[in-house]
Amino acid sequence: MMRRARWRLRLLLGLATVALPVAAQTQEPIAGGELPPPGYGSLKQDNVSLRITLNDIEIRFLPLDERLIRLMAPDAYQSLHGLVVSRQPAIDSAARAAGLTSPGLALVTFFALRSAARFDPENVSLSYRSQFERPAAIVPYSGTFTSRQLDVRQQATGIYLFDEPLPVFEPFDVLYGTSQASWNDDVLRRIGVERVRVQSRAQASKGDSAAVKP
Repeated sequence: MMRRARWRLRLLLGLATVALPVAAQTQEPIAGGELPPPGYGSLKQDNVSLRITLNDIEIRFLPLDERLIRLMAPDAYQSLHGLVVSRQPAIDSAARAAGLTSPGLALVTFFALRSAARFDPENVSLSYRSQFERPAAIVPYSGTFTSRQLDVRQQATGIYLFDEPLPVFEPFDVLYGTSQASWNDDVLRRIGVERVRVQSRAQASKGDSAAVKP
């Protein structure tokens, strides 16, 4: 019971700070992998998102890790990077309340597949290296997030904070109740290939720039 009470408090803290002004600061570089240069990726959001589809709702889980989103096409990267920047004060406030110094972030979206579809934002969790982890805090992004009920074609989105950066270079599972989706070898292979391509494009661009200098 105490666990659920703490969850309620952290969710309300995120909601209370969601209207704060846009911050100039950005997400700090995350340990565990060098940051690739932005602007050279080609991945789409669907290439690095996990989906869980139930009878009445669909859940999409997208890590907001700079090591990952910098591998996306420039427009997708700018959109997701800007989303984090715009909510940075709320993220920082929720992280402090939860006692986090370098939280992992994920964008979780609930899509309604029928009218009056109910969802539980606190029912999302991770399974990694045989360990079970719930988010430490949630920052609501859309106004419908705290309603816990959606009409058909409506959606609700929140930024989830985890104790540590997400293991985007290793397998893990996202769970909603007893249903799950896996960040598996196919996703990891796609990420690995794109990292090589991004570095190659960046190097080629530097070479082209050097060649045109007088």
